[in-house]
Amino acid sequence: MRSSKTIILLILWACGMSAAQNSPPASRSSDARGQLPGTAVAAMQKIDPERIRAHVQFLAHDLLEGRGTGQRGGEIAAEYMATQFALAGLKPAGDDGTYLQKVPLVGLTPLPETTFSLVPEKAPALDLEPLDQYVAYDQTQQSVSDVDAEVVYVGYGIEAPEYDWDDYKGMDVRGKVLLMLVNEPPSDDANFFQGKALTYYGRWTYKYEEAARKGAVGAILIHQTDMASYPWEVVRNSNSGEKAYLKLEGRPALKVAAWIQLDVARQLADRTGHTLNQMMEDAQSRNFHPMRLPLRLKAHLATRVRPFQSSNVLALLPGSDSRLKREAILYTAHYDHLGIRPDMPGDNIYNGANDNATGCGILLEVARAYSESVEKPRRSILFASVTAEEQGLLGSEYLSRHSPIPASKISLALNYDDVPPLGAPEEVEVTGAERTTFYPVIEALAKTFRLTIRPDSQPEAGHYYRSDQFSLAHAGVPAFAINEGVKYKGHDAAWGQQQADEFTAKHYHQPSDEYHASMDFTGDAVMARFGFALGWEAAAQQGLVSWRKGDEFEPARTNRASGRE
Repeated sequence: MRSSKTIILLILWACGMSAAQNSPPASRSSDARGQLPGTAVAAMQKIDPERIRAHVQFLAHDLLEGRGTGQRGGEIAAEYMATQFALAGLKPAGDDGTYLQKVPLVGLTPLPETTFSLVPEKAPALDLEPLDQYVAYDQTQQSVSDVDAEVVYVGYGIEAPEYDWDDYKGMDVRGKVLLMLVNEPPSDDANFFQGKALTYYGRWTYKYEEAARKGAVGAILIHQTDMASYPWEVVRNSNSGEKAYLKLEGRPALKVAAWIQLDVARQLADRTGHTLNQMMEDAQSRNFHPMRLPLRLKAHLATRVRPFQSSNVLALLPGSDSRLKREAILYTAHYDHLGIRPDMPGDNIYNGANDNATGCGILLEVARAYSESVEKPRRSILFASVTAEEQGLLGSEYLSRHSPIPASKISLALNYDDVPPLGAPEEVEVTGAERTTFYPVIEALAKTFRLTIRPDSQPEAGHYYRSDQFSLAHAGVPAFAINEGVKYKGHDAAWGQQQADEFTAKHYHQPSDEYHASMDFTGDAVMARFGFALGWEAAAQQGLVSWRKGDEFEPARTNRASGRE
């Protein structure tokens, strides 16, 4: 165990490294003067890729032990972010005059005595092996839960009246275990589940939530790589060891929230007189009806339950307009990663350099630029480095309910997550921004920055719903992430796509996501400047940014604005 003195010295060293790199880089956005006041442009041009590098180098250091939620390294990362906000002169916006907003969490660790058996009426039981064949958590946060319940196949597990789709057809599923597919019915029709683009109905979080709302005791998702957009290893790594949940606040919860391998689902179908391919095909029709299977789940879930607190790190730059300062632009980036896996041989530290030390470095540089601008924006600027993103967007979900500036008064939220340090970008991705009334401003500024807006290359993967912008959008706040595309100066798009594919295959949520001196943070600085300009423009708007009419998040915005939350 390293001494506290060693950790403090390391933080002071990193802070000094960050402060020492004060030479402004050449700006790729000098003609942004037509969009921003000169003082803001001058501050924006001081955004320095080497400062971002220094932050990433520190946050991804082995001494931070992977910045695990509720772990020592995660707490050090939160203190580091708070220290940097303080050095920038920003006001604390957390609890009791501090930069830290305490987030009540519960850590759940499945214990070896857990058993998970799927028992057909007329065939041998399938006693599944944890991690290799299934993962499961008890969302009721009990130390022991026993389940012996009938299994009902509910297709995609979606009830969406606006698309005339109902997989439940009024069936009473209280006390049942629901077997369902990930994703949503495939379509090229933009008016039907947004065509190829995944909506929230396709996300596993919605499926668990809907099953709990309907009184089910459990839900089992069938994993399929092309439908989930990631391999089983991602499910396994994300559900190994302790998993954190927000402390229950009266919300319904499942005793069994599980995934099973595709091969297990095939065996189940065979042993209950069905074929999985036919079951999946049936689920693609509006005429699908839920099907009781001659099958029971018999499970004994033994869980180590650890209540604890983690922290969001919040800082505020008050606006210059006496009326509009009560409203805000929000910048977010999660500081947590997956921590240490003590049972793993070899390198077992999930350093999370790209994911998401890069976003934190960008957030800190944007905050510093705002604080050093002689002229301040009209609306306030709220900076949030949130916890527990890797645990299911928990920190941002808590923030959306407990923001120091209410969600109804946040005009726009801009998120940074996993911005690859690969050089000078010629493209920007702002997936979800096209759904807001702010999009024309984004298009104009992208041209000013000589950036081509790249459409989401994998809309079916639902990346929009997999980072913290979703938590804010779910609360009604127009929100999206800012990231690079795949075209970089000196390379073609195929090269950029190759880098992205290689990172996903070999480093995403792996210990090999580490800092390297060869990283080029030019693009991270460009994304920081672009986000700075977007936030300043949004802060100057006459009214709040809105969702476009008919968007799935428009009702949440309208309800909050009218007090009908």
